[in-house]
Amino acid sequence: MVEGRFAGRVVLITGAGSGFGAAAARAFATEGASLALSDRDGAALAAVADGLRVAGAKVLAAEVDVTEEADVAGHVADVLARLGRLDVAVNNAGVCQALLPLAETPLAEYERMMAVNARGVFLGLKHQLPLMVAQGAGAILNIASAAGLVGAGGLAAYAASKHAVVGLTRAAADEVARHGVRVNALCPAFADTPLFAELAAPFAEVRGIDRAGAEARIASRVPMQRVARTDEVVQAMLWACAPENSFMTGQAIAIDGGLTAV
Repeated sequence: MVEGRFAGRVVLITGAGSGFGAAAARAFATEGASLALSDRDGAALAAVADGLRVAGAKVLAAEVDVTEEADVAGHVADVLARLGRLDVAVNNAGVCQALLPLAETPLAEYERMMAVNARGVFLGLKHQLPLMVAQGAGAILNIASAAGLVGAGGLAAYAASKHAVVGLTRAAADEVARHGVRVNALCPAFADTPLFAELAAPFAEVRGIDRAGAEARIASRVPMQRVARTDEVVQAMLWACAPENSFMTGQAIAIDGGLTAV
């Protein structure tokens, strides 16, 4: 695992214990990267990290709560101390809310969305950017959502948090572009991840249908009439962070089957 676009580069990925994060870790490793992985779920993260090490990847794994600044700062400092640099950061950790009208959404649920999805990205940027600015190079990709680009009825708190991610991305990109650091956001729609299952379950209950019917009903809202495969989103993640993609910054890139086009 030494050849590829990311050979010799250090890639940090949050939320790497499952979903996009785990799949991205495997893809970056295949492209030669050394990995700094984190997740709140230590057991899930260990399983991913152990599998990558068996396959020959260099992996630093740490249990991190992205809502806690001490955790985030400590992990980034450890990456620098043990791996020597930080070339790419993928701020992927995130949660989804229950499907509820805004007026019925508990304040605690709104605050949870903002803490993990928005504050988590803010803290990541706060501690990742100085390393990259000092190096004079780097790429950061924040995982937002199609719900961060348009309205998303029934997901107001989640949408607010993902709009915040897009805003943070653009502000950070403006600040550090002159230092050779790129910051972009990826905005996937529904995809075959654990978060989609979390969304489908309450939708099924509200509509009085089974899980398969709920997933099909949700997918029917996408012009392509399906949800994304994880690998389709991960390929976009690699492209957004690739060294040859050197003139794109401050962008919110929709990977959504046409959902935001209509």
